[in-house]
Amino acid sequence: MTPTTYRTIPELVVDASERYGDLEALVDGDVTISYADLSGEVDRAARGLMALGLEHGDRVAIWAPNCWEWVVIALGTHVAGGVVVPINTRFKAAETEYVLRNAGVKVLATVTDFLDSDYVAMLRDRPEPLSSAVPSLERIVVLRGHVPDDAISFADVVASGGSVSEEALAVRTGGIGPDDLCHIMFTSGTTGSPKGVMLAHEPVLRGYESWSDVVGLRQGDRYLVINPYFHSFGLNAGILACLLRGATNLPHPVFDVAQVMGRVVADRISMLPGPPAIFHSILNHPDLASFDMSTLRLCVTGAAAIPVELIERMRSELGFETIITGYGLTEASGIATMCRHDDDAQTIATTSGRAIPDVEVVIVNEDGKEVPRGEPGELVVRGYNVMKGYLDDPEQTAEAIDADGWLHTGDVAVMDERGYVQITDRLKDMFITGGFNAYPAEIESLMLSHPGIGQVAVIGIPDERMGEVGMAFVVPRPGVELDEAGVIAWSRDAMANYKVPRRVSIVSELPLISAGKVNKIELREIAART
Repeated sequence: MTPTTYRTIPELVVDASERYGDLEALVDGDVTISYADLSGEVDRAARGLMALGLEHGDRVAIWAPNCWEWVVIALGTHVAGGVVVPINTRFKAAETEYVLRNAGVKVLATVTDFLDSDYVAMLRDRPEPLSSAVPSLERIVVLRGHVPDDAISFADVVASGGSVSEEALAVRTGGIGPDDLCHIMFTSGTTGSPKGVMLAHEPVLRGYESWSDVVGLRQGDRYLVINPYFHSFGLNAGILACLLRGATNLPHPVFDVAQVMGRVVADRISMLPGPPAIFHSILNHPDLASFDMSTLRLCVTGAAAIPVELIERMRSELGFETIITGYGLTEASGIATMCRHDDDAQTIATTSGRAIPDVEVVIVNEDGKEVPRGEPGELVVRGYNVMKGYLDDPEQTAEAIDADGWLHTGDVAVMDERGYVQITDRLKDMFITGGFNAYPAEIESLMLSHPGIGQVAVIGIPDERMGEVGMAFVVPRPGVELDEAGVIAWSRDAMANYKVPRRVSIVSELPLISAGKVNKIELREIAART
């Protein structure tokens, strides 16, 4: 199969249904959907969305945990010519409202009963009415949970599709091109405001065809998708990769080590991805010996520093035949470099692999010139996998992608003679906690809405389990007394929990460099001493 077999996601859905027939495509609790039936389920969802008024290019946001409905409505959106806008389930109402408004979302698919949260109620409780805060939003579809009077259930959406003919759907799907947008995925940045990364059908499919080849995902694999579908790993390397290879997609909504270990046994899991923290938790579980983990074959990990010992223990104690690490960013469709299945433990643990096929990765200096192997510089990427740009933001797009087509990642890396890269620092100050990108500028912006915080600086600090966590240095406003626990508690109510600083230091002033900017190097030194 060539990398460009599929031009659009709808083509992939149809071909996977024909190619893999009675193999299980989706297994979620009592719901099992075969590949033979998947295309029909997706088409019915697509016709239902068209009955709601979805037009070619309209945006459908999905704010929900991993579940079979997420997969079907996402693929249904693609088949109906729409664009999927995934929303982090950890987002609070203000963060979600921002995404809905900036993406011009027409339909929101969500849940009302996830982890004791009613997402619809959260949006309704905002100070500004939702109709004025997000004027583009026309319908709310409830995938699971109770259905408010002004929303519609997913089942009713599917039923309403009876008013749309199969011919009308065929015309709509036939009008979808390989360069059309399939996803708008919001990622934060140094400006403190999330930006919508625009990704198109064919580049995403081509990237994850390469990903599936390198990883060795194969027909019949049973893939426990712990990585959330709202993330590129869960959506592209999960949903789409399963379709590409005929693997069974088993969604898992919330990571719990004992539950995951139990599912490996009960569901005969062969593919288990995730950040290193997951495998630390499994290996350190006191009852590990009582779980039969022998079905495990394949693992893709990364997004944090990985000890060589962890790779070796994953092989010897969990039985993984293949462990792959890699590097990517949303702006590069989530994939740029990968280790290979025959790399040694040292290479897998200490590097992020080498460029995937047909993609260029180079390390450059401040003038954009390639540096000698072994010397640090900024990692830049060029190839089909690079985004179309940031939504409605040509200036930021021009800053990210230069005139020669190189995507500037903001990550400092070193490349060895083999072309393998090691990420050593981040120009953009981002840190990764438990596999999630956390951006100090965005966290600082959120924390400054606290009535008692005058100044704040956030850094990432090492954490054995999560890779890195946030630490905030907070200067109170004059006359205000703050305590660490109170600031953390407030932050938990104001932002997604992976953004919440795990440590807070109340200080009288922040150290500055000559240009008047906060000296975060000094803050890191202070954090290391305390």
